[in-house]
Amino acid sequence: MPRENEPSDRSTASTGAHEIAAQSAFPPVDFDDGPSGTILAAAREILLREHYSGLTMDRLALALGMSKKTLYVHFSSKDAMVAAIIAATGVSIRRQVTAILDGPGGFPEKLEALLRVVADHVGVMSPDFLQDLNRYAPHLFDEIQAIKERNIPTVFGRVMRLGVEQGMIRADIDVTYLAEYWLQVAKGVHDTAMLARTGLTPHAALEKALDLFFLGVLTPAARKKVGRQLPGASRA
Repeated sequence: MPRENEPSDRSTASTGAHEIAAQSAFPPVDFDDGPSGTILAAAREILLREHYSGLTMDRLALALGMSKKTLYVHFSSKDAMVAAIIAATGVSIRRQVTAILDGPGGFPEKLEALLRVVADHVGVMSPDFLQDLNRYAPHLFDEIQAIKERNIPTVFGRVMRLGVEQGMIRADIDVTYLAEYWLQVAKGVHDTAMLARTGLTPHAALEKALDLFFLGVLTPAARKKVGRQLPGASRA
């Protein structure tokens, strides 16, 4: 049975988490409206700003104004919490891109919207964040890459097929291979060794990859139309 002070803990947690989420500079993620969701929302802010090693139960309890005991009622460990954040992020991205693909608009509009969703979520993971996560919790770093493997071939293949149908992607392209190729590119933008060697951020690496990738697969007419809409094109 919950102790008398626990409802107060939950109320404080909910208020604090909603305030943090409202002030967040990060793209939104679908967490549930219950106590576990408010805990994850606050934990995500600390995780992305202070990295995996900076997220502690003490730090989170202080941010939420609740006891560590209450945190452990909902999550057995910090790793369980971070795994839930990663999973919710993957679900949120998949929901957003599916809505884009199912919605109105042609290939250029859908591609632009899809890439903006991806770029927003890629951009929040700094090289320091990725290195810290890979060092202290490589199994969680691997889960980020596993989410890409589960989603990119299907989603990217679908938008590329639309491009072929509308004459924007070269008809001689093997779309299945193309989607698998892009999966490797997408995994590479979070490769900590590559980022260290090049000095790039994940967002900058994605922009360069998009430039190189679409120069090869777009038809000449599509390059003029789509190229202006790629992330970073306005700064070119």
